[in-house]
Amino acid sequence: MKHLLKLADLSREEILSILNLADQLKYERKQGIFKDYLKGKKLGMIFQKSSTRTRVSFEVGMYELGGNALFLSNRDLQIGRGEPVQDTARVLSRYLDAIMIRTFAQSEVEDLAKYGSIPVINGLTDYCHPCQVLADLMTIREKKGTFKGLKLCFIGDGNNMANSLMVGAVRTGMSFAIACPEGYEPDAQLMAWAKENGSFTLTRSVQEAAADADIVYTDVWASMGQEEEKAKREKAFAGYQVNDAAMAAAKPDAMVLHCLPAHRGEEITAEVFEAHADEIFEEAENRLHAQKAVLCKVMK
Repeated sequence: MKHLLKLADLSREEILSILNLADQLKYERKQGIFKDYLKGKKLGMIFQKSSTRTRVSFEVGMYELGGNALFLSNRDLQIGRGEPVQDTARVLSRYLDAIMIRTFAQSEVEDLAKYGSIPVINGLTDYCHPCQVLADLMTIREKKGTFKGLKLCFIGDGNNMANSLMVGAVRTGMSFAIACPEGYEPDAQLMAWAKENGSFTLTRSVQEAAADADIVYTDVWASMGQEEEKAKREKAFAGYQVNDAAMAAAKPDAMVLHCLPAHRGEEITAEVFEAHADEIFEEAENRLHAQKAVLCKVMK
């Protein structure tokens, strides 16, 4: 495993290998065992989008693995002043052992990997969010014990989260259903791939998507960079909420996941959020363990 650019690049076996290592690292941490798996290694973290979980989990993860992490904001790098990404990639490759980048365009992540000579990890783009979904899959397997026969339902915007969750569900053998308004569907090529390779449903009905679901997932209606669309999106997504009615359609023991931050009263009610807070914050913690596993895999 050279890079983590998007989840679709990984096979089922590679995903399970990451999850197994994440489970091991989580167990070791709970026991107070910290091994210098990445002693002396240096991770550069490029942030063109702000972050809470991504920054803290990667920084803490590198520290716990015996390495170092450097926070590089868009304001601090020449890339923010127009230096070509290929030049940045070739320079940073001479200083660092790996790069994690959180940005807008997927092409920027791909170019870093193309022109650099060190591993690149996608910390989020507008297209996908592989690190989050690895943590989600880890949480699902912890709570449900398996992926086989499970139904994952996503309610809301067909955004980067929906794109990656779709891939993660199909790769691990779960069925995937999404309820979203017209014009807010996931990536068309990914939907075609999901239909060919697994069980995939696109519907406008929250009740249909949530019917007999084992996992109900949602995300904010307006992501970073879409703030000017907030009013338009609030109107479009009215009714696409994880609430008591949606949960009544799901299985009685259905779990709820949210990648955070959550806007209570919009994509999810405060009551449903708090009822499933243990699952949601375990999911947030698992960002640390899943990303530590990815760091170990790409940096050997």
